[in-house]
Amino acid sequence: MFGIDNYLGFILAGMLLNLTPGTDSLYIITRSVAQGQTAGLYSVLGIVSGILVHTLLAALGLSIILANSPLAFMLVKYIGAAYLCYLGVKMLITTAKPLITNALDNSKLTEKSSHNSLDYKQIYKQGVLTNTFNPKVALFFLAFFPQFIDPNYAYSTLSFLILGLTFAVTGLLWCLCLALLASKFSKSLRENPAVESILNKISGVVFIGLGIKLLTEKG
Repeated sequence: MFGIDNYLGFILAGMLLNLTPGTDSLYIITRSVAQGQTAGLYSVLGIVSGILVHTLLAALGLSIILANSPLAFMLVKYIGAAYLCYLGVKMLITTAKPLITNALDNSKLTEKSSHNSLDYKQIYKQGVLTNTFNPKVALFFLAFFPQFIDPNYAYSTLSFLILGLTFAVTGLLWCLCLALLASKFSKSLRENPAVESILNKISGVVFIGLGIKLLTEKG
């Protein structure tokens, strides 16, 4: 169907790959633990949007450039690593403010809601960029997806899009579980401003570690 061989096998393999801990999973868990459920959900949407970006690039054949050009691969890799380190440093130097309070009047609540809305948009954008500027994801798409595509099918772009959307859906379900479980586990800790500040600092260190890991990995 649509040039896809063993679609069920692809779904099962995709689910297993989603369960494998990686940069995206750690990013979502870190956000959820440090900043709560809503932040975790926005980070999930950002990561999944990044998957869709890679799907589109792979379908259009642009990801082949990364596979065949060491310079392009290194450039994207450096950008992704630098961005993760930037997020980590930002969390380390930013003074955390309590995210949960039971004593706000209506005007303050409205102001806080508006402020959080802006923060969540930033978290979403950061999730998109974190995934998009990870060249390993692009190369994974090129290496994994063709195994389930009929080479004789005339519309391989459509096959790539279907497989990419499928992988995004399975990834979304798993990442949502990660975000909800991580945020629920850490909710009582985040209600303490001092603990929340520590969680943010730890998150900053984790992000810097992810950036260094991406930078030092061999292509």
